[in-house]
Amino acid sequence: MKSKEEYIESLAAELKEWSAQIDVLTAKAELSAGMAKLKYVQEVNALRTKQLLADQKIKELETAGSDAWEKVKETADKVWDDLRTGLASASAKLK
Repeated sequence: MKSKEEYIESLAAELKEWSAQIDVLTAKAELSAGMAKLKYVQEVNALRTKQLLADQKIKELETAGSDAWEKVKETADKVWDDLRTGLASASAKLK
């Protein structure tokens, strides 16, 4: 089992990688035309919202005491799964 610090570091590294992927998707969306562009921009905006939520969860994890740690970790895991799924879906659509 990872320590609190290791867990937070792994999430931060993953989020950094995903942020770069979202930047690539943003560029691809901007190169699209018409309705496709609108659809892709909406998807990227949804990813950005999830990215911000994930960043907030990292901050919560950093400040969570031992009594709240498990609860915050549980919600962070859900946020990560949601962002991972959204990123995979958007990546598949923008290929």
